[in-house]
Amino acid sequence: MFHYTKEVSMSVKEAAEKVESALKDESFGVLWNLDLAGKLQEKGIDFNEEVVILEVCNPHEAKKVLEQSMLVSYFLPCKITVYTENGTTKVGMAKPSKLIELVDNDELKRLALDIEDRLVACLDRV
Repeated sequence: MFHYTKEVSMSVKEAAEKVESALKDESFGVLWNLDLAGKLQEKGIDFNEEVVILEVCNPHEAKKVLEQSMLVSYFLPCKITVYTENGTTKVGMAKPSKLIELVDNDELKRLALDIEDRLVACLDRV
């Protein structure tokens, strides 16, 4: 699967706050917190689910991968999404290891797996 997603038993707001807290423990910061559902409603589009997209980055890891290939900039920053689907709150992300397969570089694959493991650990703490 191209993604890691898990269900949580809390609101989107609570889950997003817990994700942010867990990310700090791994030296990832949230660059941007987008309430996508709110933005759609603001534009007059009726949307009944909650969707919050967190753009996250660890600057040291970003530097490492960019030094290997600037093409990786197409995948940065990483996105973690917190959303509702049919009354269930979910937290997930596209797996960095799957995205990086598009760039043929073994060192990048190793770095992406490490980052992915750390981000999954953060989501598992929610």
